[in-house]
Amino acid sequence: MRLVLVGPPASGKGTQAAILTVRLGVPKISTGDMLRQARAARTELGLAAEGFMNAGLLVPDDVVIGLVSERLEQADAQSGFILDGFPRTVVQAEALEALLARRGTPLDVVVQIDVSSDLLLERATLRRTDKRTGQIYHLKYTPPPPDADLEHRKDDQEDTVRKRLDEYDAMTAALLPHYQALGLLKRIDGVGKPEQVTERMLQVLRVAGS
Repeated sequence: MRLVLVGPPASGKGTQAAILTVRLGVPKISTGDMLRQARAARTELGLAAEGFMNAGLLVPDDVVIGLVSERLEQADAQSGFILDGFPRTVVQAEALEALLARRGTPLDVVVQIDVSSDLLLERATLRRTDKRTGQIYHLKYTPPPPDADLEHRKDDQEDTVRKRLDEYDAMTAALLPHYQALGLLKRIDGVGKPEQVTERMLQVLRVAGS
């Protein structure tokens, strides 16, 4: 299964990617992971990416595509993969399609996890981190113990969350119609317990793989 997983911040995309990696037996591939690994390995592309990151600049598409290409050559990705957080733009999507076409391994499906903006805000802004342990709690869903030393991280504060959601909407505005036109886009309801969302995901993947 060759899958692109799409979803806004706090949609549960990371949770589902981790579950699907085990269920499908294929690796989760994210640009963040690839950049960290390439920097640590001091590869040519990793050093190129590091220069942009150290300057506070976005890593150019050609460098990111090069990292994706390198990652897909590794043994664990030969039977499939889950792309998490990439592509983010139509330009990146077209570059990925060209890369996969050269390999003869086109995408099977692109799954968008749909969650309302109000619920995304609730999920993100009510998160708290225990400064002593690093454990993340949610004031509504997984309340912290009374003795927790809680911190409301800047990433989870409302202004920051709203900005991230707006950026996501702007970035994917053309991407989702692109995949819709290719007949690859499927959407699932991301509301509910993780296992419920996983079952919806697997139902879509069964159809895509049949």
